[in-house]
Amino acid sequence: MHSAIRVLLADDHPSLRMGLRVLLEQERDIAVVAEAGDGREALKQIESLCPDVAVLDCQLPVMNGVAVAMHIQQRALPTRVLALSAYADEQYVRGMIAAKAVGYLLKDEAPSVIIAAVRAAARGEGWFSANVAAQIAEWANENQETRRDLSEREWNVLHRVAAGKSNKVIARELHIVERTVEFHLNNIFKKLQVSSRLEAALWAKEHGIKF
Repeated sequence: MHSAIRVLLADDHPSLRMGLRVLLEQERDIAVVAEAGDGREALKQIESLCPDVAVLDCQLPVMNGVAVAMHIQQRALPTRVLALSAYADEQYVRGMIAAKAVGYLLKDEAPSVIIAAVRAAARGEGWFSANVAAQIAEWANENQETRRDLSEREWNVLHRVAAGKSNKVIARELHIVERTVEFHLNNIFKKLQVSSRLEAALWAKEHGIKF
């Protein structure tokens, strides 16, 4: 039997944390292992417990959710971040994407959606509320002409990024070294004006790239 998904909840409203805990712990495959009321405490708990998923409010006191997610990324911690916010605020959405958060949920989502998003995050799959996904797609459509200026090799790399393949797998399939894949990715990010693999993949899917 698979072990339960270990979750940390970080929000400065105790009543909301309690509601989320009750909701998630009704599921046999999810266990809330810690809670935090501010970003610094959340990061401390994440470093100590290494939960599978951290559900982070974007507007945490002391250290906001984006800063916590950035620290998780920089320290290569295995915890996946699911952002939670009352609003699809551009600053926080862009920040969370740059920090490699796997999803961004609005707090008014249905309970079933929140549960599904936590499970998806544990698998490393993206999950975005409709308003957030629409906002990301809108950014992807900006300056579309300049963004299409990719070389054939860059298109080959982008196809594989959109399919969720790692640099190692891409290098093997294209018969190049990983450092060359990284070089192409940096060029792709600049041309598409994005800051992460997730944004590049979302752009590719939005523009009908098949994989």
